[in-house]
Amino acid sequence: MSSRVAEWQPVCRLEELRLGCGAVALAHGQALALFRMGPDVVYAVGNHDPFDHAPTMNRGVVGVRDGVPFVGSPRHGHAFDLRTGRCLDDEHVAVPAYAVQVVDGVVHVGRRLLDAA
Repeated sequence: MSSRVAEWQPVCRLEELRLGCGAVALAHGQALALFRMGPDVVYAVGNHDPFDHAPTMNRGVVGVRDGVPFVGSPRHGHAFDLRTGRCLDDEHVAVPAYAVQVVDGVVHVGRRLLDAA
């Protein structure tokens, strides 16, 4: 198996994710929060809130701010860009964000896109 193929890890079926709701998955040895934001649009970010390190990002409220899909920390309300992991309220803070692809109805998580600040 090539390293290119190995970097994509299947985590669940797309139909298992509810639109606009978070779910937790384990991929690449990390707990991730998955968010289905469209028929086949899924984002993955680290599940730990960088402000208090609680594993709660999957319970955050999702929405769109100025065209940016985000999740709001359920404990502190800080908004994080689901595409990059960057905090929209504090430019010095981020959560890790991961590449995601849907292949034949299965959600695959790939490499980490951004290191948390």
